[in-house]
Amino acid sequence: MTRILLVEDNPENRDMLSRRLLRRGFDVVLAADGGEAVAAAATLPDLILMDLNLPVIDGWEATRRIKADPATASIPIIALTAHAMSGDRKTALEAGCDDYDTKPIDLPRLLGKVQALLPSSQP
Repeated sequence: MTRILLVEDNPENRDMLSRRLLRRGFDVVLAADGGEAVAAAATLPDLILMDLNLPVIDGWEATRRIKADPATASIPIIALTAHAMSGDRKTALEAGCDDYDTKPIDLPRLLGKVQALLPSSQP
């Protein structure tokens, strides 16, 4: 089963998105801040959905730390953010994110990005 690490500090957003992913057959691991995200990445999820505006360590820095560790560097990361300003996508990609999606979440669009980053044998 494909395991996704969902990093989201807003409890309502975290609950809503995790339930939607679970219904589609994903195993979901949760983290509420960037520090938890870096620690949870050590469990080697198949993909990380990373909110960028996080407490403790922001999503940009958490992404940089995950990508700097050889054990976790190959895990695909999709930035999730309400930041839709010009240049935010570029900043997320420069931090090491493999893709970028804006909130509110459009689930079909997000699932398409998830599928594009997962090995073809995974759901």
